[in-house]
Amino acid sequence: MKLLKSCCLVAVLFSFSACVSRQLNAGSDSYAEYVNPFIGTDFTGNTYPGAQAPFGMVQLSPDNGLPGWDRISGYFYPDSTIAGFSHTHLSGTGAGDLYDISFMPVTLPYKEAEAPLGIHSLFSHSEESASAGYYQVRLKDYDINVELTATERCGIQRYTFPEADAAIFLNLRKAMNWDFTNDTRIEVVDSVTIQGYRFSDGWARDQHIYFRTRFSKPFAAVQLDTAAVIKEGERIGTSAIARFDFHTAAGEQILITTAISGVSMEGAARNLAAEAPDDDFDKYLAATRKNWNEQLSRVEIKCDNRDEKVKFYTALYHSMLAPTIYSDVDGAYYGPDKKVHQADGWANYSTFSLWDTYRAAHPLYTYIEPDRVNDMVKSFIAFYEQNGRLPVWNFYGSETDMMIGYHAVPVIVDAYLKGIGNFDPKKALEACVATANMDEYRGIGLYKKYGYVPYDVTDHYNLENWSLSKTLEYAYDDYCIARMAEKLGEKETTDEFYKRSRNYRNVYNPQTSFMQPRNNKGDFIAGFSPDDYTPHICESNGWQYFWSVQQDIDGLIELTGGKERFAQKLDSMFTYNPSADEDLPIFSTGMIGQYAHGNEPSHHVIYLYNAVGQPWKTQRYAAEVMHELYKNTPAGLCGNEDCGQMSAWYVFSAMGFYPVDPVGGKYEIGTPMYPEMKMHLANGKTFTVLASAVSKENFYIQSVKLDGKPYDKSYITHEQIMNGSILEFEMGDKPGKVWY
Repeated sequence: MKLLKSCCLVAVLFSFSACVSRQLNAGSDSYAEYVNPFIGTDFTGNTYPGAQAPFGMVQLSPDNGLPGWDRISGYFYPDSTIAGFSHTHLSGTGAGDLYDISFMPVTLPYKEAEAPLGIHSLFSHSEESASAGYYQVRLKDYDINVELTATERCGIQRYTFPEADAAIFLNLRKAMNWDFTNDTRIEVVDSVTIQGYRFSDGWARDQHIYFRTRFSKPFAAVQLDTAAVIKEGERIGTSAIARFDFHTAAGEQILITTAISGVSMEGAARNLAAEAPDDDFDKYLAATRKNWNEQLSRVEIKCDNRDEKVKFYTALYHSMLAPTIYSDVDGAYYGPDKKVHQADGWANYSTFSLWDTYRAAHPLYTYIEPDRVNDMVKSFIAFYEQNGRLPVWNFYGSETDMMIGYHAVPVIVDAYLKGIGNFDPKKALEACVATANMDEYRGIGLYKKYGYVPYDVTDHYNLENWSLSKTLEYAYDDYCIARMAEKLGEKETTDEFYKRSRNYRNVYNPQTSFMQPRNNKGDFIAGFSPDDYTPHICESNGWQYFWSVQQDIDGLIELTGGKERFAQKLDSMFTYNPSADEDLPIFSTGMIGQYAHGNEPSHHVIYLYNAVGQPWKTQRYAAEVMHELYKNTPAGLCGNEDCGQMSAWYVFSAMGFYPVDPVGGKYEIGTPMYPEMKMHLANGKTFTVLASAVSKENFYIQSVKLDGKPYDKSYITHEQIMNGSILEFEMGDKPGKVWY
């Protein structure tokens, strides 16, 4: 998900690895060391560099202290200030929310600027480091070394002080970007323990975050500053800032261990007792590092170029930052109905950027995280039961209604078709159908009436328009429902939703050969240009959304006039460049012609050349994107990370294949990045991709073998992956005669 802004290139400031490649220890299992959390913290990636366990509720990361698009995840690499270390962040969403439970250590007298920066310190990247589950920085103004690590529900901070009169601030008042503080509380439990909460409104409404914090050293004094929170002329709550005073010796360390909960202060206390009962930073760092190594080891690559290895494992890492666990250790969680519910034998998940992640991130989880996939589907069903519909973009017990489609559907259907989990498929289908039939929601009733969403009719939920994009997204989700209903033997539902899945044809204009908005009389909009970014197309233009028919590429080829015409249109997509003086929106980054790799609707388009017998173009463009638009630098992502989708594209593509249709069970072959890749599956088998001669120049496939036999298809199947097959490529520097 992105927001409009003029696009400007940001210079790459720093490289985090040597320019020359070096031989790596092939037997090394320290995958966490190949994670560079600074990738994406510059340009438009909007990532954060702090500490987190895989899919953890806590994202403990530094905040620069200033609002704005560039700092929307709290941290922007070109900045030079840090104003706190808060426990919640969003990974590359373009949405300015969270930054909850923020601590800041200082020595007296401390440095304070005018709002919004406030209490802060300068820092230098030369005194900063990060890897999976760990972050470190020296606060220059106070000579305090800060280290961060995290368990799933706890953040652990270690501050190393000089000899000084020192203080640690806890600021629950400050809110940045879209966030607004409604009410807070800080209670002193004893000389080393505090608890409280922060309630806020932002992108997600009525957020409740409770906390319990333990200091490793008793504080000498506490000062509490409170103020009334006024909204629309009325007091709605209290904001609080606490200061905890200490005298520290040179080199003395103080640990701050904080658990959070969406349920209660008592829930936070239980999380703290269960996950971090000891004042032992190194213990929890080692445990989290072990956790990351286990997760990252599920895909093993052989590569003697460190930058390339860092790119891959950082992408895999980024794909595992969200969705996030949202239930306490006892299973309690805060639901969208504003009630506390209990997950019995499963973990509730939140932070679903589904318009983005249904495309590649969730299909990736079906191989490397199938148990979590089961819990995610159960989380969707619970959300439906408590809110009346499946989530669109939810977190912290709230539906943001950001973006479009009902893309929990393909996640559920993909899991079901692959036989993952023990969720109730009939209940899941009920949730899918009920969501797809919410006539008053975002043009769905109009879509059902006309076979498309007309651009000139609005309803309560259809004010943002995006009519063309909604039509195409709904049609894909309807196809997914038909697939699930078909397998369940629900013929009436199957027929209805297969018919609905063909609605994409209703917005195809044969006169322009583009998908085009229509009004309620059936007329295509006048003056349409596929180059334009209009209110009728969601964060894209007509070029970029034309291809959003993943369920029926053959049908799209037929509409376009056959394979030759379709191939010509694809060529134009990648060669028709915007004019040099065109002010592109922020989501149009990573441009190759009209192809925008920085935005999700383009992500499958490279692989469509396979469908028209020109696979060498898929190989060429996939290699170009992987080599040129993903870098081991802070500006190494060409667009918003979007909760793992940008990185999941890279993980799949670097392995050599990609899910054009995320529920189709087929993966179009692109070009592999590594001489050897092994994906270790939950069934105990290993799927292997071999490409011994692959290099930056040798990206063209010459021939393919599957399990030692010649292979003549441009895709591999889910069954072949799960069987532990060996896919072997002969590579070269010129197009090979395969699949055409």
